[in-house]
Amino acid sequence: MLQQYKTVAGYGEDMIVIERSRFIGYAQRVTTEEEASAFIAMIKKKHWDATHNCSAFVIGENDQIQRSSDDGEPSGTAGKPILECIKKNGVKDTVVVVTRYFGGIKLGAGGLVRAYTAGTVTALKAAKIVVHTLHQKISVNVDYHWWGKVENELRLTEQRVVGTDYTDRVTAHILIPDGLQDDFIAGMIDLTNGQAKIERGEKEYVEVPVEAVGDEE
Repeated sequence: MLQQYKTVAGYGEDMIVIERSRFIGYAQRVTTEEEASAFIAMIKKKHWDATHNCSAFVIGENDQIQRSSDDGEPSGTAGKPILECIKKNGVKDTVVVVTRYFGGIKLGAGGLVRAYTAGTVTALKAAKIVVHTLHQKISVNVDYHWWGKVENELRLTEQRVVGTDYTDRVTAHILIPDGLQDDFIAGMIDLTNGQAKIERGEKEYVEVPVEAVGDEE
């Protein structure tokens, strides 16, 4: 599993106008080629009367699935810029469709590349890029005598506590960034003079928003 990766938070849609042509950018998180193809088909059905519905997607931990379509635009002026913009932003498991309604002014090859890149940026911004950072769930089980010190330490160090069970003892469930588990466990054992019972759980990703979306061509 990757330590971290970027993707989109979910569905996004927005529009820009360039030389009277309308470019509507759509983005969605997908995990399979089938999901990406279905999303593209949905947008094409929605905009059946559009001049073009150009698209691209990147899927997989190592970006192993990459596809793009110019959908009738001159070769390399639409699908490839969309794909390259997705990749330059480091976004995985993402499909983008940029729908164009021609406004009467031809843009030329360079203008089309810039327009579809801008449409992709518009879509990614609307969908909101997030970072998924790998964490491991650690359960700390202590007697009530030690709970005050443990709770205070978790609060002071701003740990991500995802649940607390109160039975005959107290068990706190914490998500620790991958790679920091050993230090955290050692700290808990030291804090409780070896009285804490520690269990390692499954690893999962924690999602954090990312503000910037680049518009590189």
